[in-house]
Amino acid sequence: MIKIGVIGLGRIGKVHLENIQYHIPTAKVVAACSGSEKGFAFAKERGVQKCYTSVQQMLAEVELDAVVLASPTALHFEHLKLLIAARKHIFCEKPIDLSLENVQFLKKELDQNPVNFMVGFNRRYDPTILSIKKQLDQQKLGQPQSIRLTSRDPGPPPMEFIKTSGGLFLDMAIHDFDLASYLMGSEVTEVYATASVFGELPLESVGDVDTAVTVLKFKNKGFATIENSRNSVYGYDQRLEVFGAQGMLSSTNQADTMVSISDQEGVHHPKPVGFFIERYQASYLNIMKAFIKALEQNETPELSFQDGLHSLTLSLAAKKSSEENRLVLLSEIS
Repeated sequence: MIKIGVIGLGRIGKVHLENIQYHIPTAKVVAACSGSEKGFAFAKERGVQKCYTSVQQMLAEVELDAVVLASPTALHFEHLKLLIAARKHIFCEKPIDLSLENVQFLKKELDQNPVNFMVGFNRRYDPTILSIKKQLDQQKLGQPQSIRLTSRDPGPPPMEFIKTSGGLFLDMAIHDFDLASYLMGSEVTEVYATASVFGELPLESVGDVDTAVTVLKFKNKGFATIENSRNSVYGYDQRLEVFGAQGMLSSTNQADTMVSISDQEGVHHPKPVGFFIERYQASYLNIMKAFIKALEQNETPELSFQDGLHSLTLSLAAKKSSEENRLVLLSEIS
């Protein structure tokens, strides 16, 4: 039985805790750390007996094989230093940190204290994405030439969250940057992004935006166009196209029901599922199963620390491009 600790019991921390407790029989959450009494109550209702407000105390008092880090991004750096020094295997929600210097420092720490490290880019483990990737690997399209990703949230998060999240590029679009790189299978060389604010939140006051278009150019001459918005009135919009010499692979939105109604006023389809927890429910379970399997077999997880560093670099390049209104070479960042 692999003993797991969970740090952070917000939305994602709770999802990971439940998936481990109820769907992965070879692992068990034995301790949790949170600053919320509601989080403690949630954990205890699901069989977690040991709850802490201090990461140091949890690490000192509980025998753990691995830790799921789902605390706010602003706390990742300090938490990760503790976990690496304690030589605990780590599943870390994205981004690893908002600072490239901090992530490079953590990379050196990992080199000296080797542990399994997996970054939570869960979309790679969505059944639809897995099917598309499999067909790309089988050369169904030949070389991918262009990728189009549409990712629109039904509404922005609260300003208090936005202030410390890293903003649209580092908190939201980073998923799409990782996915585009994963599907294209080539290195990004250039990034261009343009962005605006259309919603009512005063995002300019914290250096953020709610709408952006980013173009990635890859070493293999391919492109990815990524459109992000936090103001989709019709729901959580997640669509994907991969175009190549032999055709196109695509996926559309998922809805709670596939029933449509046709009448005198037109054809009506249900809105997409509510938000990311519902849309990517299967992917959260699949990625945690992959992490546990890597621990059981003493293998390096497919999604490595380097993947997290790469996607952070893309996010910083996109943010720089948007702010300076110019194309940014990835070499300027890395």
